[in-house]
Amino acid sequence: MRKLDDILLWNLMAAVIVLGHARPNMKLHSQSNNGLKSDCVGNLMRLSLDKALAVGSQLEVDAINGTQHIVLTPSLAAQCGYSMESDPWGNTRIFTSLLGCYVDNKEDATFNVGLRLRMYSQSPAEVVSHDVTQTCSYTRWASKEILCDRNYMEVSNYMTTPDAQAKGQAPDDSKMNSIPGDTDTAHGIWKMTFYTPEPVAMVLREAEQAGYGAMTTANRLVMRSPYNTAETYSEDVAGVPMEVFRVTTYYKSPHGLTVVNLAAACPTGGVLFTDDVISWHVPRRVTPVIDGSFKIVEMHMGINGQRLDKSQMAARGYTLSATDFHIVIEMPVGSADGYYKSHAPDYQYHITYTVEPMLEVLWRADNGQDTRYKVLFPITTPLMPRPPQVSDFTSAEDRLFNVDLGTFLHDVELKNITFSTEILTVKECNAKGFTIKEHSFPNGTKSYSLKVPFDADVVLKHNPEPLVTVYVLPLVFGFIILPEETPFAHPVVLEASVQDVVLPTVTGTCDQNLFYISVKYGSQGSNFQTMVGTRQLTPELAQVYNFQENGTHCSLVVPYTAKDAAFELITSDSVRARLDLLLWEPNNNWVLGDLYLACNFPLTTTECYPNGTMTALAVKVESVPNLNPSWLTLRDASCKPVFSNDRFARFTFSLDSCGTTRTFFDHYMLYENEIGLHFDDYKGAAYTSPPEPEYRQTVSCYYEVNKTETVSFGYEQRSRDPTAEIGLGQLMSQMRLAQDSSYELFYQPEDYPVVSYLRQTLYFEVELMQSTDPHLELILENCWATPHEDRTSLPSWDIIVDNCANHDDGYMTAFHPVVADTRVAIPSHFKRFSIKMFTFTKDQEVLKDEIYVHCDAVICDTNNQADSACSGQCVRPTSLNNSRFPGMGVKRDQRSADSTHQKISSGPILLLNSVKPVNKQ
Repeated sequence: MRKLDDILLWNLMAAVIVLGHARPNMKLHSQSNNGLKSDCVGNLMRLSLDKALAVGSQLEVDAINGTQHIVLTPSLAAQCGYSMESDPWGNTRIFTSLLGCYVDNKEDATFNVGLRLRMYSQSPAEVVSHDVTQTCSYTRWASKEILCDRNYMEVSNYMTTPDAQAKGQAPDDSKMNSIPGDTDTAHGIWKMTFYTPEPVAMVLREAEQAGYGAMTTANRLVMRSPYNTAETYSEDVAGVPMEVFRVTTYYKSPHGLTVVNLAAACPTGGVLFTDDVISWHVPRRVTPVIDGSFKIVEMHMGINGQRLDKSQMAARGYTLSATDFHIVIEMPVGSADGYYKSHAPDYQYHITYTVEPMLEVLWRADNGQDTRYKVLFPITTPLMPRPPQVSDFTSAEDRLFNVDLGTFLHDVELKNITFSTEILTVKECNAKGFTIKEHSFPNGTKSYSLKVPFDADVVLKHNPEPLVTVYVLPLVFGFIILPEETPFAHPVVLEASVQDVVLPTVTGTCDQNLFYISVKYGSQGSNFQTMVGTRQLTPELAQVYNFQENGTHCSLVVPYTAKDAAFELITSDSVRARLDLLLWEPNNNWVLGDLYLACNFPLTTTECYPNGTMTALAVKVESVPNLNPSWLTLRDASCKPVFSNDRFARFTFSLDSCGTTRTFFDHYMLYENEIGLHFDDYKGAAYTSPPEPEYRQTVSCYYEVNKTETVSFGYEQRSRDPTAEIGLGQLMSQMRLAQDSSYELFYQPEDYPVVSYLRQTLYFEVELMQSTDPHLELILENCWATPHEDRTSLPSWDIIVDNCANHDDGYMTAFHPVVADTRVAIPSHFKRFSIKMFTFTKDQEVLKDEIYVHCDAVICDTNNQADSACSGQCVRPTSLNNSRFPGMGVKRDQRSADSTHQKISSGPILLLNSVKPVNKQ
């Protein structure tokens, strides 16, 4: 049988040769040991290598065996008692068992360990080496020692010989932990039987080729096995999974054959996790190792192979305790002895925490033999999701997106950001004015912040409301995890709503023939459509209206006779035309701006000639959109226009024809006719209903001695008809002005002053308020009109006198019946009447173009007929002499105590176009 040293040396030399061919032309340099630290931790030598030495390099470890350097491959390291642990950043710890191969062992008391570290840089191609030697003293060997390291299980047993016992000393052995079986002598380990748990016998050479280590020292027999070999097996001990290595060794000595039973059992689980605590459970009785009764003599906890005392444990928050079945170590997640690491499964950010606790227990059996049990057990928590938190510090006032994303571990690096239009690196973002900063925190974490102006080209915009802009910044932060450069991403969408839209403004002016329109663009430029009248401003129409634009403004020039202008009102010498302009956002149907510009333009509509002829021009106004001017006639329907188009009709006639009337006054004669629409003449399929409102235009000529004057009364559509507020009176009654004879719609207080026209019918309603008594009746006793709000002011005109209409009035007041409906519950509580609009004149001059209507109302009890005033509305009509001064009218009857007198008045009613009319005097 060959010696183990020869076999190992052959394997290692082959590795060195292969390595030499793989890395040609490399220089070997010796370096100082800065960044290296070696120490002794019980039955182990520990070598720590700082990441600063290993960064960017590939590390290989050689065992120094005298003048030889043996490369420690992973399989050889497990077979010979070496282990290495590195964190992701290159911080490395190498553990060497003092009973390992290539350790200079002096009587199992002094141990010299030598290692060479070789670091291969990728560029330039050269090797940097560090030689480390460490001498450790260790004499606290127990009868049986079990060591569980990360890659192997080791068990050693104390052995004595009869000679040594007789002489009181152990036999001399100066070899380097060599196994006697590799010599030609008949002494040493002969064979061994492994239990899987079924027995498997091997001679020494077969065991070594299978990866097991077997050797003797001055006083101990050592067996070593990697994990998960064919001859190890798993066993559940007190609920903890363990890897078991059991072997019987046959050892030849000059004194005979010695049989030694060895066993090691190392935990592979038993760890429980919460969000805050790691709990590691080890069986109190490891049955494959301990037989019979025992007691725990010592129990220690350590970190990275180094024992901790109670004060150190307390300072770190560690606890070590024993239950009936387990020894329990508890450690807080995040303690300083471990490290966090970032991960990105499925491109989602997670972290883990890794720590390497150590447990050391000394069991003492009833026969006095001690067993020392030492476990180095690296623990890594399950993946813990840590989705980055978005802190949005966007400032609408500063018009700046400001976002903070984190936190991340120190091994995360921001690589790029994907915007809506492009992907930019961090450097490119900063060059473009997007500020990116990394913020580090005392606990070792960090975050990233990004600032982007609202006006940047990567920001999306839309307008949910006309004045509001919503700015949207979609982002995808691209990260990598070092040193593996594992990518992951995190999307963020920032949004800010700002009322920052400046709408376009429209202004306009007029001269004698044209509308001049100017539009100043708002913050969104010319992003709108323009409606002129009812038509959209097309390029062809813009050319007609002399459209001009300079980037900030646009303008139009529109004749008042254009199709898109509307005629509102005509007088004897002018027409009031209006141009409607609408700025329209078509996607959302928003009105961004509008202008309704109305101006008076010179236009002669009536001309009177000395030869007794009159020329009148009728204009189609917007209140009668269905009117065809060719349908208009004078009073005599046979008198049709001499000219007409879609907007005008012109009449020429003599003053003694076409139904013209003549009225004589003291100093002049008045000739009047009326341009109107006669429906009877136009009934049929082509015209089945009259346009609304009815069209009527009065034209007049005044003839004085040797002088001719013209006058015309303008027509106004009903949207501008006179309006009135609720009559002012006592709490119990009110007067209102209706919009028409249906008495369904009434003018409101905000409509004052209302506008009326000469001889236009005004419909009044007086209502008894706050009463549901059907036996009460409202009687209008007296009503009169004044040009002033004061009901006692002069002059005045009687409308109703002693319950009846004034029969001296050429345009008599009319009473209208009241019937019950949804609004009128008790008809006797209402009175309705109508009058023709008039004005007060003196010496042919209009005193004032306003009138106020006042009434004295009587509230009567219908069960009592004694009061003459309560006998009903107008039961005794009488011819009355009216006057515009008080005292010249009729005498009012006195009222009894069974009636209640109410004083009510209307608001002001304004007369429009009162030029030389015949009125009340």
